Amino acid sequence: MSSYGQLNLKSDTIKSSNLPDSLAILPVQTLQDSVTKPVLEAIITYTAEDSTIADFENQKVFMYKKGVVNYQSIELKADYIMLDFATKEVYAEGLPDSTGTIVGTPIFKDGDEEFESKTLRYNFETQKGIITDVKTSQGDGFVHSELTKKISKDAFVLEKGKYTTCDAEHPHFYLRMTKAKVISNKKIITGPAYMVLEDFPIYFPMIPFGYFPNSTTYTSGILIPTYGEEQVRGFFLREGGYYWAANENFDLALRGDIYSKGSWATKLHTNYKVRYRYNGSFDFSYNLNKYSEEPLPDAKTTKGFSVTWSHSQDSKANPNRTFSANVNLSTSSFDKENSYMNNTVSVQNYLQTQKSSSISYSKKFENTPFNLSLNLRHSQNSRDTTISLSLPELTLNMSKINPFKIKNRIGPVKWYEKISFSYSGNMKNSITSKEKDLLKKSLVRDWQNGIRHSIPISLPSFNLLKFINMSPSFSYSERWYSSYLVKRYDPDATYLPPRANHVVVDTVYAFRRNYDYSYSLSSSTNIYGMYIMRNPNSRIKAIRHKITPSISFSYTPDFGQKKFGFWGTYVDKSGVTQYYNRFENYIFGSAGRGESGAISFSLSNNLEAKVLEISDSIASKDEKPKFKKVKIIDNLGINTSYNMIADSFKLSPISLTARTTIKGVSVNFGANLNPYMVDKDGNMYDEYVWNHLKGFKKLGRLSNANMSFGMNFESKKEKKEAEEKKGREKAAPITPDGEDEIPYVDFKMPWSFRFDYSLFYNNPYKPDKDGKIKGTINQSLNLGGRLTLTEKWDMNLNTNFDIQAMKFSFTTVNVTRTLHCWSMSFNFVPFGDRKSYSFNLSASSAMLRDLKVSKQSSWRDN
Repeated sequence: MSSYGQLNLKSDTIKSSNLPDSLAILPVQTLQDSVTKPVLEAIITYTAEDSTIADFENQKVFMYKKGVVNYQSIELKADYIMLDFATKEVYAEGLPDSTGTIVGTPIFKDGDEEFESKTLRYNFETQKGIITDVKTSQGDGFVHSELTKKISKDAFVLEKGKYTTCDAEHPHFYLRMTKAKVISNKKIITGPAYMVLEDFPIYFPMIPFGYFPNSTTYTSGILIPTYGEEQVRGFFLREGGYYWAANENFDLALRGDIYSKGSWATKLHTNYKVRYRYNGSFDFSYNLNKYSEEPLPDAKTTKGFSVTWSHSQDSKANPNRTFSANVNLSTSSFDKENSYMNNTVSVQNYLQTQKSSSISYSKKFENTPFNLSLNLRHSQNSRDTTISLSLPELTLNMSKINPFKIKNRIGPVKWYEKISFSYSGNMKNSITSKEKDLLKKSLVRDWQNGIRHSIPISLPSFNLLKFINMSPSFSYSERWYSSYLVKRYDPDATYLPPRANHVVVDTVYAFRRNYDYSYSLSSSTNIYGMYIMRNPNSRIKAIRHKITPSISFSYTPDFGQKKFGFWGTYVDKSGVTQYYNRFENYIFGSAGRGESGAISFSLSNNLEAKVLEISDSIASKDEKPKFKKVKIIDNLGINTSYNMIADSFKLSPISLTARTTIKGVSVNFGANLNPYMVDKDGNMYDEYVWNHLKGFKKLGRLSNANMSFGMNFESKKEKKEAEEKKGREKAAPITPDGEDEIPYVDFKMPWSFRFDYSLFYNNPYKPDKDGKIKGTINQSLNLGGRLTLTEKWDMNLNTNFDIQAMKFSFTTVNVTRTLHCWSMSFNFVPFGDRKSYSFNLSASSAMLRDLKVSKQSSWRDN
């Protein structure tokens, strides 16, 4: 049963349903007597699930069980509501259920603001009220109060309040406010307050007053710094600054660090976004670190900077034109000097030795095969401080076309219609230098630039003897340079370094073309073999062997001839004519010297087994057996080439590769064998090793080899075990003594462990200082694991073991604990030059990021 009604102070009646007929429509003369004029501009509607009782003598309406009152944007729900028309007030509270528990407590909603309380009294005219035991959401936090007075539409004052970001009914921590004022969606101002953690009050330090911004929009303000101490750099304030919320499309944060012994840093971060067009972020950091003090011998000052920029374009903005940026540029020492080892990102930055950047613009020309791209690229190695720049790099591509194809043809396709070609043009200007010398380089003398044109032509492929696929092709490449080299021998050039051997190198600045072309014919096929197992009880039913041989022939003319002009000559001090490339070490290389007619050969093998699957259930007679394919050898390959036209060293090194997976362990192997002999000085001469050596050495000299394998182990969570556990819990077995058995507890903890082993062998066959020729072996073992002690405890370990040095390298141990509204982390580097630790216990909410307990040691203090 439900009832409803409405009150309109501009009319002269109260309308109600489900009331006695005599009370269905009555004049509101008593209300008019007490109210000289109407003050409420909207209708008050009300409803209740159980009953509605009208007291016209006292001008009141009582609602029971799920009562709802609506007035403009205000909605009030409670199990007991009393409307007083004379005073324009409403009172609400909950009612006890059959167990005596109070249910249906008031829920008050005004627009976007909503709160729940124990009791509520509210005046529609003055918009003021008295509320007890209220809980309301304010931004990312919650406000609890024993007694609250609503003084206006958006403002409250309260006593004995709590402010917390914990969403539990009884918060795990809160700021106890003796008194406070809350202005919705703007701010919270509190008087004397102190922290309470797990109901334990922490009176020191006492907060004399507090200010909490509570805005639903971006708000500018001061960024509070963190503080601490390091032995090397002294006391510090970090990450302090100012945040500027410019508008919804742009913001800016300026931060700084300062240390008592002279070190400092400044940082800039900004985000920008234009909906449906683009978005990105930009960061710049500059730091100055001072170590020790003058005039001590270990005193030094280091400077560094870092720039990162990320920009992406919305795919809907322009389908034919895109612009993107991913910049990560810094001085080589920046990450090493400014990694605190207290989080995963900092550790990754420290371990990173290679960085790269790209800024790219691309355009597709609609209804044409052409597309254009413009790139600015950067790469650097922090170990040797080498940096490479390409500014700019322009590429024009034409996708493959068939120029002789007839659009509206009749009959079969002719062979010449299958002829296709494509085009790629690339213009590049680049330099490779040390960081300290980069700005000293000359744009004309030191930067390398050129233009390359590539035109590959594909001729129609055909089948030879039905199974061998033959593919002829022709490729042409041309390079344009603005200079070339001229070398000459000058016995009087004593100013040159000794390694120059009196050879003078001059650079002539003039336009020069350099081109080459080649022909090739490739063939490939697949050969299959099958072995059927004879044992009918074997799970392995068959083994399939797939062999893929490939043979190709390519011819390249001798572009070292004088008529081409790509190579030059000079006579050295011994009277021997020496050849040199006029475009040696140029950006796109040069045509080679010497005619080449090479046959390349490669052979790959794949081995698979057909295995019967084992099922837990008993199969019916009509059910067909299920098989699965198991790879025994993913690939076992060999390749080499033979130059029939060369006058010496015709056979190229032999390359071997192998890859397989054994019970989840991925194994990779690779090796290069040199077929030629070397003398005692490590010089190679044109005689094959199999004519001189015995045993496995007949295969060739092992120049280098590598092997790696790794495996992941994880705890199993099988459904069967879960079902058995559930069944045991339901069964509740009885012991011989007639007592219930102790409930079953599963002590299994989720875990994972991985290891990766790698081995590298290298032998350049050059004698060492003792005159011995021997190779070097490097082995390493990477270990990592995770253990979930409980649902909230996690532990991670990552390390690397150098087998040659027999010691561990960089190692990290991380322990985390989730505490509902708090989080705890402990990061530990146990040894090495980065030995350090950090402990952090903080509130999970970003609103209270400064509410934390932190303790750490710096690797700089080692």
